Parts: sequence; structure tokens; C-alpha cells
Amino acid sequence: MEQKFRSGQEAPMSCRYKAYDKNGKSHDEDTTYLEKGDRFPPTQHEGAYWVMDMTKDKSQRNK
Repeated sequence: MEQKFRSGQEAPMSCRYKAYDKNGKSHDEDTTYLEKGDRFPPTQHEGAYWVMDMTKDKSQRNK
């Protein structure tokens, strides 16, 4: 099960994170890269949470 993080918590590792609303719907505009120790930013969605986005972006797919 994926670990969920709330706005204001510290990122446990450096990677890309994606936000989901309380219904589990992702919002592409709510994707960010955080360094370990950075705090998760607020979102505009009530009850939102962040999860690690371990998918490679298009520029990294062939690496």
C-alpha cells in the first residue's frame, strides 16, 4: 500500500510526488518534485494527499 502524505509534512526522500483528492482522483497540475526534507505544498482540493510518483517521465523512459 502506498504511503500518503499531507500538506506540511516532510518528504521522506527526493522524488516526484503527485496529489490526489479525497476521492482518489489525481490532478496532473498537482505534481511536484521535492527534495528529502522539503515540505509538501498545499493543494486546492479538500482532503488532498500526496503519494510518491515513481513513474518515469517521457524524457527518462529510454534510460
